[in-house]
Amino acid sequence: MSTPGYFSSGDRVQLTDPKGKLYSFTLIPGKEWHTHKGWIVHDDLIGIPEGSVVATSAGLRFTAFKPLLADYVLSMPRGATIVYPKDAALIVGFADIYPGARVLEAGVGSGALTISLLRAVGAAGFVHSVERRNEFAENATANVSHYFAQAPNNWRLTLGSVQELTFADQFDRVILDMLAPWECVDTAAQVLRPGGVFLAYVATTTQLSETAEAIKKDGRFTEPESSESLIRGWHHEGLAVRPQHRMIGHTGFLIQSRKMAPGVEVLQRRRRPSKGSYDELSQD
Repeated sequence: MSTPGYFSSGDRVQLTDPKGKLYSFTLIPGKEWHTHKGWIVHDDLIGIPEGSVVATSAGLRFTAFKPLLADYVLSMPRGATIVYPKDAALIVGFADIYPGARVLEAGVGSGALTISLLRAVGAAGFVHSVERRNEFAENATANVSHYFAQAPNNWRLTLGSVQELTFADQFDRVILDMLAPWECVDTAAQVLRPGGVFLAYVATTTQLSETAEAIKKDGRFTEPESSESLIRGWHHEGLAVRPQHRMIGHTGFLIQSRKMAPGVEVLQRRRRPSKGSYDELSQD
């Protein structure tokens, strides 16, 4: 069993050289990790604390830590584009994924978001993931199982289209990462409890618009809210503090809403749409 703060057999280790380059491998007794400048014996890492500095047989030094979730996600095998850590963090926060929550996820991809959802709901929660493509489902299963050292007991993965499935229970949250989430708004309204959160992750403004209009037309959700996140890193060497030339720009939009109580009419936002916002207005 892995010991917090210390390396154990079977743990994933992440080595960082003085230039910031990362290397990762799983600790297996008796094995060696080779570089162009010597090797490191796995047994020499087992039992030492995280944050140690280790060296190869030729003296090349590395800082050793267990990889964070973001590190694992960015390095794991991908069958589909992953939900990047910056977006997964916002999804967990904005959708208020809490311990014990029951979450329906559609579009499992490579399993990156699934891992974040499972960590957030904890052992008392439950995540039901739905994926249409078998190859994505298999890859996600491998990634999730590898991260948790086994397939979690509180996770179910179903092959198919979420709008064509029947669910016996209600969910606290519905999270969609798919091409046409507007096609699933009705399903979400049926399976969400009152006050439950609907959140979709989309890549384009067209998808964003289609989803927003579907939510408004459905009439069982509050006014949708949309956002995106842009992250820019910074260099800091003494007084020379400046932004990095490269940044993690647009990756996707988040659009979210909450389920109204049964039979309650949504209060309409008081606003005057700009000219050309809708086809019928632009034709007047």
